[in-house]
Amino acid sequence: MPIVSSPPAAESLPLDLYNAAAVRELDRIAIDEFAIPGILLMKRAARAAFAALLARWPQVEQLHVFCGTGNNGGDGFIVAALARQRGLAVTVWQVGAIDKIGGDAAKARQFAIREQVEIKTFDGVVPQAGVIVDALLGTGLSGSVRAPYNEAIGAINASGLPVLALDIPSGLCSDTGSILGCAVSADATISFIGLKQGLFTGSGPDCGGRVLFADLAVPTVAIERVVPTAKRLQLETLSVLLPPRVRNAHKGLYGHVLVIGGDYGMAGAVLMAAQAAARVGAGLVSCATRPEHISAVVARCPEIMAHGVRSRGDLEPLLARATTIVVGPGLGRQAWGEQLLQCVYEHAANGASNLVVDADALNILAGRRAVTQPHSAQWVLTPHPGEAARLLGCSNAEVQRDRFAAAHALQQRYGGAAILKGAGSLVATASGMGVSNYGNPGMASGGMGDVLSGVLGGLLAQGLSIDEAAALGTCLHGEAGDLAAAGGERGLLATDLLPQLRALVNR
Repeated sequence: MPIVSSPPAAESLPLDLYNAAAVRELDRIAIDEFAIPGILLMKRAARAAFAALLARWPQVEQLHVFCGTGNNGGDGFIVAALARQRGLAVTVWQVGAIDKIGGDAAKARQFAIREQVEIKTFDGVVPQAGVIVDALLGTGLSGSVRAPYNEAIGAINASGLPVLALDIPSGLCSDTGSILGCAVSADATISFIGLKQGLFTGSGPDCGGRVLFADLAVPTVAIERVVPTAKRLQLETLSVLLPPRVRNAHKGLYGHVLVIGGDYGMAGAVLMAAQAAARVGAGLVSCATRPEHISAVVARCPEIMAHGVRSRGDLEPLLARATTIVVGPGLGRQAWGEQLLQCVYEHAANGASNLVVDADALNILAGRRAVTQPHSAQWVLTPHPGEAARLLGCSNAEVQRDRFAAAHALQQRYGGAAILKGAGSLVATASGMGVSNYGNPGMASGGMGDVLSGVLGGLLAQGLSIDEAAALGTCLHGEAGDLAAAGGERGLLATDLLPQLRALVNR
């Protein structure tokens, strides 16, 4: 009989995220300073995991538990024992040498033996039925997965069966969200004591599936002893930054966004950014683009004040009237774009305007062709991994290998706020790291970044700070994409987000 998942409940996950070192410190505090025995924490973890398994797959009759030699394996042994007590058919597949199992994990294994759980040495078998519990490696993995663990991960993924991962999918780096050679692809992951930040960015969302959480009854005062390494951004909380408007409002209260870009063949980019700024509530929106594009901009959106710009001399008077500048959508990397960016940077250096830097403006910055020493507290940078790599002078693979480190390095080097786009977009500011889990694969299409830059410009124009606009704008953009993708992710267009954005800022 196939295993069918029950309807998921609406879990309330904590906002605080931790890397592996921080979680180890939480464990130490709980055990050493609050006198909670390690084996008790292990039992609590197993009970929470088994309850989650039954809630998600209530028809389960057979369980395969893949156990490593560390504490993650210990959790798995107790899950197997609890399943045996419940009358399920249970097999533990032992991966790694038994003589390496010690401490609380050894106690857990003995408990499973007392409950008459069948324990077999993993021999490459691929389970054919039931549900799999991944208790192989946990958060302690530091290098690439080696044999026999890589073979066990291969068998789990090849089975096609539902998988519950304990704490973190084996092979996924809990600090970075990158895959360390190979990783379990789980349907659900239950994280213990502290949510692991790697579950929420990079390959984390694909590997982790539905994320669940159990605090294992560790006292709040113990948790508060350790500073989170990142925080999940929550649209509902951030939306208070856009209060209802006063009845005697006028357009001058909500800022003037100037969007600069749209070299030959790229008029759509500057237009989408301008429309997005207007849809999130900017009082006035102008665009500076090639003169040849003016009629197209006005025809598509007459509310945008379109200006033809041939050189910096045409741009300077427009800069003086803007409260927020968005530069980069369709800017190109030719002399026209370079001189406009240089003009913008010189104007913004006096702090008169906030600045959003996107697309080719980022590539020009990376090449140091128009701005030799780029650093500002008053801008938001919005690179995708490729642009981030150019800004940092490294490879795309290096950025994706540790997205948290890359986002932090961008903010440190360039100032302001840096949004590293991608699955689990990261928002790095001087005050900390935020993770947005809004958005979907349908947003991997042209123009989405232009819409984000416009959203950011529109929020800044309405008086939000750099940090506030970066956090709220990233979440609004992702949620608009999720709403627009309700009918399917394939074929999603950037302009599909525009009506959703207006609805979201008026909730």
